Amino acid sequence: MDKQDFQPLAIAILTISDTRELATDKSGDWLQKEITEAGHRLVAREIVKDDKGEILEKLKTWREQKEVEVVITTGGTGITARDVTPEVVASLLDKELSGFGELFRQISFEKIGASTIQSRAIGGVMGRTLIFALPGSPSACKDAWQGILKQQLDIRTKPCNFVELLPRL
Repeated sequence: MDKQDFQPLAIAILTISDTRELATDKSGDWLQKEITEAGHRLVAREIVKDDKGEILEKLKTWREQKEVEVVITTGGTGITARDVTPEVVASLLDKELSGFGELFRQISFEKIGASTIQSRAIGGVMGRTLIFALPGSPSACKDAWQGILKQQLDIRTKPCNFVELLPRL
């Protein structure tokens, strides 16, 4: 990191779950704490069901809001019939950041071994908004935030970071 001033980003969290509520959303709570402690602004936090229509509607709304620069979703990235987050996110992407999912699985592999193959974490650009879809466990959110997003959402990270690219999206 260099001596450049930190630039806070406007981040929204979307938890995708048929069972969680704000009171039981440990992953969302953890992400909210880390995002604000890092100096970013949490501009929205919601929970939707594992439903293509609900997820799509919320993500389209946030994509169109200029005050949302980054969306982080948690949940719905597995392989069961109800896990549809990667398909919905992919349908909205202008550009996929395939390295995000690859790096996430590499970090995850160190902790859970070959079980990481079941993760379909995905990241990319939708309009002028960055989006990262994480698995629903607090451990997976921690791996993604500490291992990738905390650095890439900090303009002081060199040689490059997502923050310096946002104005050019």
